[in-house]
Amino acid sequence: MFLPKYPDNPIPPSVHTHAPTDPSPVRRSAPQISVSTGAVVAVLVGGVVLTALLAAVAVSAVSVAVAAVVLRSMLRDQRHR
Repeated sequence: MFLPKYPDNPIPPSVHTHAPTDPSPVRRSAPQISVSTGAVVAVLVGGVVLTALLAAVAVSAVSVAVAAVVLRSMLRDQRHR
């Protein structure tokens, strides 16, 4: 059902017999960059450490916000008495 259907008699590809008039431009290869495994490990460890620090900052920000809401509600109750 999902298999492609091929034609019975495919058309043969056309053959070019003339030579190109313009030579193709020379491609220059990109410089080879060698990265050591130590550099890869350092980047990965740095990413893990930064992610852990960001999570710690987020957790502490949430806890400070919760503490502020609790203190605010406690102070509001004392003012009404």
